[in-house]
Amino acid sequence: MDLLNTLVDKGLRREAPTRDEALAVLATSDDELLDVVAAAGKVRRHWFGRRVKLNYLVNLKSGLCPEDCSYCSQRLGADTGILKYTWLKPQEASEAAAAGLAGGAKRVCLVASGRGPTDRDIDRVSDTVKAIKEQNEDVEVCACLGLLSEGQAERLRGAGVDAYNHNLNTSEATYGAITKTHTYADRVDTVRKAHAAGLSACSGLIAGMGETDADLVDVVFSLRALDADSVPVNFLIPFEGTPLAKEWHLTPQRCLRILAMVRFVCPDVEVRIAGGRELHLRTLQPLALHLANSIFLGDYLTSEGQAGKADLEMIADAGFEVETTEQVTLPEHRRGGGCGSVCGSGEAEACGAGAGAAEAAGAETDAAASGSGTAAAETAVPGARTDLVAVRRRGAGTDLAPNA
Repeated sequence: MDLLNTLVDKGLRREAPTRDEALAVLATSDDELLDVVAAAGKVRRHWFGRRVKLNYLVNLKSGLCPEDCSYCSQRLGADTGILKYTWLKPQEASEAAAAGLAGGAKRVCLVASGRGPTDRDIDRVSDTVKAIKEQNEDVEVCACLGLLSEGQAERLRGAGVDAYNHNLNTSEATYGAITKTHTYADRVDTVRKAHAAGLSACSGLIAGMGETDADLVDVVFSLRALDADSVPVNFLIPFEGTPLAKEWHLTPQRCLRILAMVRFVCPDVEVRIAGGRELHLRTLQPLALHLANSIFLGDYLTSEGQAGKADLEMIADAGFEVETTEQVTLPEHRRGGGCGSVCGSGEAEACGAGAGAAEAAGAETDAAASGSGTAAAETAVPGARTDLVAVRRRGAGTDLAPNA
């Protein structure tokens, strides 16, 4: 297929596909799916070989969030039955992290619900990072604490945090249909604050919220313009008790096409299969490893994931290997972040362009996308596995051993 040959050539040169080419990937048929996976797999192997980076989530503070994000089980007023607890003590968080590291995780992601951290919260996280790194000197630590205020990213960097996660989630055109208590621009601003402070920027999306193909392409091009080092691709977990509880739009094949599109648009970044992979990819998870070079090990923030042992077996059986602490995840030209990451690949205008760069990338949404959002479809796709949604009852914040 000429399209796939073109996309492979561009991916090997770090050149972005056109918007129409990205849309064409999402429009391919199931008969063409293995060809799409094989093509995107060439780009993935060129930049990352057969390594799979393992990440481990520690939920420092669960529930109790004042924001109204429609997809989130921790949202304001949600009746989801999830675990709710306030800040873990540093030693508790360190012990939780140790379980994931023992399972092969290279990065620990420290997450706290809420609009954004107070200065006291930054102190808490700093103490937690110190406790974790005292026991595991080589571990990478990513913080995910919500919207950052001035100076907070610098304080986190000084405390030993390596990366900061703040997802864009969906396109700018449809963001207002998902969340009312903050804006898309707020999210872009936080990613830029993290990047400016020298933190590795981690920002991704959620698929399956009723968005159009145009929305998906727009948000991924926005992430490329933001120069995110890692792009987590989440697949919506429709929790009962949230506004999106009935939104079942994904098939395993659809998920693979989305991951392939992300790889073609962001060829040399860490593409991470995040929440919902077990629920929506199911038995096709091994194929997804040909597209993404990173996954979460074990459970998620409020939901249960596949057993850590099963993840490790899947990686080995598919012919991949777990990335070690001695191996550097990103290609050499991306190390250190900043404008050196993508300038020269045809996107020089994105670097240093200020807060409008990522927003401009999302502003190309066509008229068909402007009416999208959570009301795009009301019926579940055939084969949706609603029975696989399970609330996390183990690990951080409980007396039960984690699933790592």
